[in-house]
Order: sequence, then C-alpha cells, then structure tokens
Amino acid sequence: MARPKKAPAKRGRKPAAKVAAKTVAAVPAVVAAALKAEEKAVLAVSAQDAKVAAALAKAQAAKAKATTPATKRASVTATAKLNAEKEKLQALKAAVRTAKVATKAAQIEAKAEAVAAKAQEAVAAFEAKLAAKAEADLAKAIAAFTAKWRKARAKADGVKVKAQAGKEQAKANAAAKKLKAKATTVVKAAEAAPKRRGRPAKATTATAAAPKRRGRPAKAATAAAAPKRRGRPAKATTATAAAPKRRGRPAKATTATAAAPKRRGRPAKATTATAAAPKRRGRPPKAATAPAATPEQAS
Repeated sequence: MARPKKAPAKRGRKPAAKVAAKTVAAVPAVVAAALKAEEKAVLAVSAQDAKVAAALAKAQAAKAKATTPATKRASVTATAKLNAEKEKLQALKAAVRTAKVATKAAQIEAKAEAVAAKAQEAVAAFEAKLAAKAEADLAKAIAAFTAKWRKARAKADGVKVKAQAGKEQAKANAAAKKLKAKATTVVKAAEAAPKRRGRPAKATTATAAAPKRRGRPAKAATAAAAPKRRGRPAKATTATAAAPKRRGRPAKATTATAAAPKRRGRPAKATTATAAAPKRRGRPPKAATAPAATPEQAS
C-alpha cells in the first residue's frame, strides 16, 4: 500500500504573530510615589535577609566550635548578632507591609479620582447633548411659530385691507357723485343761457354805481381851514405868564366852586342835552345821509 504524500511546506519566513497594542495608562503621581516606596522597602528586606543568613551561618559555625570558654563566648556573640539582624528584618518587613497598604490606598484614591473625572466628563457630554437638542428644538419652535404668526397676521391684514378698500370705495363713490352732479349743473346752465361772445360783463356793485371821477380826490374839509403861517409858531400865552411875577408864596387858586357860596344838601343833577328834550316813544328816526353826487355836481 502506497503511503500518502505530505503536502509540501511553504517556503519563506513565517508571518509574525500580531501583538495587541496595549495602551499604557498614565500612572498618577500618588500611586507612583507609593510604588517607589514599596520597591525600596522590598529591596531593604532582601538585603537584610542576606545579612540574617550570614549571621545564621556564623552563629551555627560558632556553636559547633563551642568547646572552650572563648569559643563559647564567640558563639553567644554570634547568636546575639543573629537575633539583632532578625529584629531588623522584622522591622523592614513591617515597613514593606505598610508600603503595600499605602500603595493600595493610593491606587484606590486614584481610581476614585478617575471615576469622578469620568463622571464629570459624562455630565459635560450630556450637557452638550442637551444644548444641541435645545438648539434644534428652538429652531423647530421658531419655524412653527413663524408660520403660525404669518398666517394669523395675513388674516388680520386681509381684514384691514378689505375694510380700507370699502372706505376708499365709499370716498370714490361720493366724489364721483359730487362730480356727476356738478357736471349735470354745468350742462343745464349751459343749455339754459345762450352763450355770449367776448369778455363777460363785470359784476355791478354798490360802490361801482357812482361814476368814477378823474383826478386827485378832494381833501376833507376839517377845522384847520385857516391859512398856514410861515416861520416859527408863536409861543402860547398863558394866564400865569401874562401877569407880573410876584415874590413870596403864591396865592391860592380861586376855583369856580370856591367862588360860589357852598350850598347845603344834595347837589342838583346835571342837565344834559338829551335830558333837556322830552323823551320820544317808539323807533328813533333814521339818520339822514347825504345823497350821492351826480356827474354834473362833481364837475
């Protein structure tokens, strides 16, 4: 029976195994210090172990040779030194235990800080997410409100425009009615009176009834009809200036009331021109006005 042939091996170098890339997390400073102190304590324990082993070997050798008093004293000394080194070793081991506890506490504290930081990051991410959602909701709300407001405003403006159109139409109808009535009046007046050629006659008024006189109008006759005198006017002669100037205190002026004897009782009423004439009943007579001058009198 023929043996099965083996598959030929592939030539070339074998592919390298894929190594998962490990992300090295940053070690907190507190944890790093605790680890360093623990490592130092462990090294001290290792060194002390070597010293204890050496002291134990010496003590055993001294004990084996302890036959004479001198060798016995040497054995006792070696044993005391071994005990001292063991005590130091115990103290260093206690320090190692303390360092390990400090390292563990530092790691726990670092984890707590990491959890707190992670929680803060989660809160910040959630806040950013809510802010983005709020902006999107605000945009939607603004769009909806804008559409609703525009619709309501267009409806209100339509009502206002319709009312204004009614007002303007009423004004236009009233103006058209007035203009139509005016046009009808003008047409009727044109049909009633025959059209006269040339310039229309001027309206005759009360002032235009009298014929116009040419030249400068006559001056009004006033009380100053006396001829004008040339030169400086004469000074007014008063009663005080005519009499000669008298020295001393001037005499008291004699008035008309002082000259007449004083009458006792109520004074008599003054008699006026209107009171002198008897009172006439009825409407007073009209004032007689001068008749208008004729052309012949004016000339």
